[in-house]
Amino acid sequence: MNLENFLQAVVKEKASDLYLAVGAKPSMKVDGALVNIADELLTEDRCKSLIYQELNEVQISEFENNLELNCALFFNDIGRFRLNLYYQKNTIGAVLRRIEDKIPELAALGVPSIVERLSMVRTGLVLVVGATGSGKSTTLAAMIGNRNKYDTGHIVTIEDPIEFIHDHQSCIVSQREVGIDTHSLQDALENTLRQAPDIILIGEIRTKEAMEHAIHFSETGHLCLATLHATNTSQALERIVSFFPQGNHNQIYAELSVNLSGIVAQRLVRRKGSKGRVAVMEVLLNTPAMTAHIKDGNISEVKPLMERSGSEGMQTIDQSLFSLYQKGLISYDDAMRAADSENNLRLLIKLKEDKKDGGSSLDGVSIM
Repeated sequence: MNLENFLQAVVKEKASDLYLAVGAKPSMKVDGALVNIADELLTEDRCKSLIYQELNEVQISEFENNLELNCALFFNDIGRFRLNLYYQKNTIGAVLRRIEDKIPELAALGVPSIVERLSMVRTGLVLVVGATGSGKSTTLAAMIGNRNKYDTGHIVTIEDPIEFIHDHQSCIVSQREVGIDTHSLQDALENTLRQAPDIILIGEIRTKEAMEHAIHFSETGHLCLATLHATNTSQALERIVSFFPQGNHNQIYAELSVNLSGIVAQRLVRRKGSKGRVAVMEVLLNTPAMTAHIKDGNISEVKPLMERSGSEGMQTIDQSLFSLYQKGLISYDDAMRAADSENNLRLLIKLKEDKKDGGSSLDGVSIM
């Protein structure tokens, strides 16, 4: 089997990733679980051959000089994949993530309607956060797709690499890939405002400089969307300020209180009784009450406020899990595994069951 055969299997099984490592069998991740594609144990030469035949000389040189490579690969009749090539134990390893060729609709992803509203705000900072493989890029692509379809303007994206391809619809979409369309992320960020954008997407914020630009873009009247690695919205706020020296934290909280529009935290849970996974989403909106907490750096008050603000569109991870469990979309065990607090989620479920039996009510319940 060659690399295309492996990738055809990935597409057929709707797997998210293909894993190639010396001494291991070629594997793919299906609904979060590893599944072997072939029985062969990959040798160094075999692993190298599978990948190198798909790279050009510049990419091979970059990998051998930097020991890392990130790029997008396209295969006719199969699709696009994001390649991360690396060394481990002095041997080559590779992960190829499948990229859907169709921009998903937000409604098809099952996200709360408030996420669609966030995609249409005129100015501010909107972050989609989660762990690797939590679907952040897919949600962000759907948000850009929604804006592209229903509004006009210039959308500039800075990605490493480009994943979803956006056609020009109601908007002009300029997608810039680091290393191909710009020498560096920093160069792209510094020149973005000269491109007269209305919406700016930063594929992932990893550095203080990228975070500074994201805040600055929102301060100057643009909508800036970006992803960030964080498990929930409270951790996202802490992660943002952690980019900066301790002495600047109060200033950053003050800037966020003015410019942040919302944070969506996401994780994926297996769908009950069928293939596929369900998006679990926590939503923070910068309401006047939230603005006050963020300005004062009262991060411990963020979650309780979200729990009490369902009517405004906010919800916590555990409340989202509770809703999905009540609808029969996820199992009890999977809900517990994904919970921020198993005790909080158990309490919500128990109170609901007691209410069905004529006992206590859920009204006004705030889990801590």
